[in-house]
Amino acid sequence: MSFIESIKTVLSKYAVFNGRARRSEYWWYALAVTIVTTILYAVLVAPSYGEYMSAILEASAAGAAPPAMPGALTAGYLIMSLINLALLLPGLGVMVRRLHDTGRSGFWVFFLLVPIVGPIMLIVWFATNGTPAPNQYGPDPKAAAQPAAA
Repeated sequence: MSFIESIKTVLSKYAVFNGRARRSEYWWYALAVTIVTTILYAVLVAPSYGEYMSAILEASAAGAAPPAMPGALTAGYLIMSLINLALLLPGLGVMVRRLHDTGRSGFWVFFLLVPIVGPIMLIVWFATNGTPAPNQYGPDPKAAAQPAAA
């Protein structure tokens, strides 16, 4: 599955938590979200954040009250929060479908809440090849994408 195709697939299945997802679908989408949020953070939040922290340090050195957060920083955080909220359901959906591809229940996504061990185990499972045959969650998405042998 290509980069663009995986993003289209994940976003078209916005809140779909059943079925299976290939490794490429998950990892390309994860890369795209990481790139987009990093660029937006660098453009919307980082410049104002640096100025705000400098103002706080100057006020602290002068013994004055800390300044109010500038509007640009507040707007940047608001925009980033809305984008992350909009990408939450498709991200959870592709995680659940990826777990289904490895033969695991989608409830394993709650393993993210276990410090250190949980995210590491999920990364390993997301990187693991899916079951090669149909399982209780549906047909093998890799087999459906490959042309039938003659």
